[in-house]
Amino acid sequence: MTTKYVYSFGNGTAEGRAELKDLLGGKGANLAEMARMGVPVPPGFTIISDACNLYLANRKTLPDELKGQVEEALRALEVTTGLRFGDRENPLLVSVRSGARVSMPGMMDTILDLGLNEDSVRGLAAKTSNPRFAWDSFRRLIKMYSNVVLGVPDGVLSNVENQLKHERAIQLDSQLPPEELPILAGMLRDEVKKFTGKEFPLDPMEQLWTAIEAVFSSWNNPRAIAYREMNEISHDLGTAVTVQTMVFGNMGEDCGTGVAFSRDPSTGAKALTGEFLSNAQGEDIVAGTATPRPVSEMKEALPGIYEELESMARKLERHFKDVQDIEFTVQNGKLWILQTRAGKRAAQASIKVATDLTRERVMGATDAFLRITPQQLEQVLHPIIDPSAKREVVAHGLPASPGAASGRVAFNPDELIAMQAKDGGAYILVRGETSADDIRGINAAVGILTTRGGITSHAAVVARGMGKCCVVGASAVDIHEDKDELVIGNRIVTKGEWITIDGTTGEVIIGQLPTIRPQLSTEFQELMLWADLVKQIGVETNADTAADAKVARQFGAEGIGLCRTEHMFFKQERIDHFRKAILAQETQEREEALKELLPFQKEDFLEIFQVMEGLPVTVRLLDPPLHEFLPLPHDEEELTSLAKRLNLPYRRVRERVHALEQFNPMLGHRGCRLGVTFPEIYAMQVRAVLEAAYYLIRQGVTVLPEIMLPFVSSEEELALLRELVFATAEQVRTEMHFPDPSFKFGIMIELPRAALIGDRLAPYCDFFSFGTNDLTQTTYGFSRDDIGTFLPAYVEKGILKRDPFATIDRAAVGELMRICVERGKRTNADLKIGVCGEHGGDPESVKFFHQIGVDYVSCSPYRVPVARFAASQAAIVTKRESDSRAEVRSKTMPSVSS
Repeated sequence: MTTKYVYSFGNGTAEGRAELKDLLGGKGANLAEMARMGVPVPPGFTIISDACNLYLANRKTLPDELKGQVEEALRALEVTTGLRFGDRENPLLVSVRSGARVSMPGMMDTILDLGLNEDSVRGLAAKTSNPRFAWDSFRRLIKMYSNVVLGVPDGVLSNVENQLKHERAIQLDSQLPPEELPILAGMLRDEVKKFTGKEFPLDPMEQLWTAIEAVFSSWNNPRAIAYREMNEISHDLGTAVTVQTMVFGNMGEDCGTGVAFSRDPSTGAKALTGEFLSNAQGEDIVAGTATPRPVSEMKEALPGIYEELESMARKLERHFKDVQDIEFTVQNGKLWILQTRAGKRAAQASIKVATDLTRERVMGATDAFLRITPQQLEQVLHPIIDPSAKREVVAHGLPASPGAASGRVAFNPDELIAMQAKDGGAYILVRGETSADDIRGINAAVGILTTRGGITSHAAVVARGMGKCCVVGASAVDIHEDKDELVIGNRIVTKGEWITIDGTTGEVIIGQLPTIRPQLSTEFQELMLWADLVKQIGVETNADTAADAKVARQFGAEGIGLCRTEHMFFKQERIDHFRKAILAQETQEREEALKELLPFQKEDFLEIFQVMEGLPVTVRLLDPPLHEFLPLPHDEEELTSLAKRLNLPYRRVRERVHALEQFNPMLGHRGCRLGVTFPEIYAMQVRAVLEAAYYLIRQGVTVLPEIMLPFVSSEEELALLRELVFATAEQVRTEMHFPDPSFKFGIMIELPRAALIGDRLAPYCDFFSFGTNDLTQTTYGFSRDDIGTFLPAYVEKGILKRDPFATIDRAAVGELMRICVERGKRTNADLKIGVCGEHGGDPESVKFFHQIGVDYVSCSPYRVPVARFAASQAAIVTKRESDSRAEVRSKTMPSVSS
C-alpha cells in the first residue's frame, strides 16, 4: 500500500484538517483548516512529519514514493495559481517552511523565494514592472538558501552587502538603485562559490529538493534539540515541511508584512496587538533589519486591510478556541494569512484569556483549564526579573524553587546572618550544598545557590517551603571559600558583590537586577474557585512554622500534610537544649533536657494549630539522624564552645559526636529508629502536640492533630512505637482530664518494604502518607543530593526521560505506591492516603496520584495553588480518558441479535 506523504491545500479546499496535527505539524494542519474555512491562504502542500523521521533514520535518504507525490502536488499548484515553477515569463515562487506538531518558533529553518534564477528573475521583473522587487527577491533567496542549505554564515554575505553600500555611501538596502541589485546578486553568488567551492544552484528543482532536505535536517540542529529538552518535547516527533506559494510584501507601498495576536500576549486584553512593516518581507521583522510599527497604525495606512485583519483574528480565535498568533502579508492591497497558531503569552495573560474566553463562550471552562499550564500558574506567584532588564547569564543550574532574587554573595550562613542583621541588606547564600545547620542562614537569605544537589536536595526542599528562590547543581560555579570568592569561567565574584539568580529558569546572572512581584488578579482568584469545584484530591501543605502555615492557608491549603519537627529545634534558644539531650548518657538526664525543650515545642504547635483552626495538622516525629544537630567532629573550636556552654567534659562531647557519625546516614540511624532507641524524644514530642491541642480545644478552637511516624519498615517496629504514642497520649489525657484522645495516627511510606507490606501495616493506622522523595531514593538507589552530578548525562543518553525526584517514576516507584494503596485498603477500608513529598506539587505526578486513589497531596506553601490547579486538570483529563475508553468499547462491542 502506498503511503500518502503529501497533502495539498488552497482555494477553499484541503486534503488535511486541524485534527491531523500529528501528521501535518501545527503549521500544515492549521493552513489546511484555514483553507477549508475560506480564509485567504496562499495555496501549497505539506509533506508529513513521518517523511522527516524516515529521512533522518535512513541516513538522510528521502522515501522513494515522495518524489512523485511532490512533483504531482507541484503540478497541481501550477494549475491552481496559473504560474509555472522555473518559468522565464510567469514564474511560480515558493517558500519551504518547517512545522512540528508542537510549536517551536524560530528553532528550525525556513527558505523563501525558491524558484528564482537569472532567467526567471528577469521575467518576474518584466511581469511586475518592478525590477527592484524582482532582484531584491533573488538577493534574499541567495542569502537565505546559502545560509540554510550550503552552510554559509550570515556574516559572510552581509559583509559583501555592507561593502557595496559603503562604496556607494549609503546605509540601507532600499537605497541601492535598482540597476545595482543585479550587480549585488552577482557579487553574492561569487562569494558563495568562494566559500563553498560550488556554484549557487540555478535549477529550481534542485533548489526545492535541497531546501526540503535542509528543513528536515534542521529538526536536529543544536537550538532545536536544546529547545525540546528545555520544554520536554519528544525528539521522535520530526517536523513536517510546508511548500507554499510566495506572496510578497515588498512590491510597493500598498504591500507589507506583519505578525498580529488576537489578544495582547502580555496582559491578555482583548485587542489586536502586533507589528507591521510596509514594503517588506517577514524575515525583515525577524532579522531586525528594519523597525516595525505597531499593527494599530495600519488603521491609518491601510484601513480596509486593518478591519479585515481584525475580523479575521476574531474568526480564527473562535474557530481554534484560543488566542491566535497570526503571520500575514499584504500584496498589492490584498490580505493573505500565512499561518496561525496558538499564541504564546505571559502567565498572567494566560489566566485572563482563559477566564475571558469562557465568559465569551468561545470555549468551555474545562477546555480553558487545560490551556493554562501549572508552570504558568507558578510564575504568577513568585517574583520575576523585570523583563526590560538586561541580563548577563554566566551559569545555569537546576531551577529548584521559582522566583528571582538579587543579593550580595555570602558563603557562610553565620556571616550572612550577622551581615544581614547589621545592614538589613539582601544576601544570597552560596554553598557547595546546604545542611540542616544552615537553616538560619537560609531563612535570612533572599535566595540560595548551590553547586551540587538536585531539586529535592536539602536546599531545594527548604527553599520551596520558605517561598525563596533557589538554584541548585550549578556545577560551573567553583567556590573558593578560603578566598571568599566564586569563579565562573573567567569571572570572579567576591564576597559582598551582587549576583541575581532565577529559580524559574536556573540562571545565574552577574549583578543586581530589578524584580517585580506580579499582582494576583481577580481572574486568578476566579480560576482557583473553578479548580476547587473540579478537583477530587485534597491539597495540603508542608509547613513547619505558623508563618508558613498562614501563607499556605491564604493560598487555599486544606491542612498541613507534613509538619517537620526537626526544623523547630534549630532556633538559637533551643538547639543547645536538644544537644544536651543527645549528649546525655542516662535516660533521666535525657528526659530532663527534653523537659526544658517541651515548652518551646508546645508553643510552636499552639501557634500552628491556631492558624490552621478546623483543618488537619499532620506532625511528623523526629526524622533526621542526630549527628545533624551537632558540630562537625573535626570542628575543635565549636566542640570546645559547646562543652563549655553545656557544662560538660570536652572529652565526653567529642567522643559522643564521633560515636554518632554514620557512613550512610540516609539509610542509617534515623526516622522511627530514633524512637526505638531514644523513646524519650518521641514521648516529649507527642506530649507537646497533645498538650497544645487539648489546651486549645478547651478554649473553643477546633484542632485536628495527626501524629505520623517516619521511615517505618516493619510491622513490629510500628506496633512498638504505636504503643509508645498511645501510652503517652493516655498520660496527657489523664493529666489534663480530657474526655478522649482526639488525634489520628499514621505512618510515612518511604521504603519499598513498607510499600509491599501495606496490608500488614494498615490495621495499625488511620492514614498512610507517601514520602515520595525517600521512596524514590530507596527504590532507585539514587542519592537525591548527588543525582545532579550525573542526571544530565542520563537524560542526554536517554536513560532517564526526566528527573525522577521531580516527576514520579510510574514504572517502579508508582507501582510500589499502587500496590501499597491496594493492599492497605484491603485490610483497612477507611485508610486515608496522602503524598507529602515534593511530587505533590508536580502536575504530572498529581495526575498519577489521582488515578491510584490518593486522597490528598501536600506540598510547599507557594506550590499549593499549583497543586490545586494540577489536581483539577488531573480530574478533567482522567474523566476524558475514561469517557473515551468507554466510547471505544461501546463501538467495538458486538451487537446481540434479539
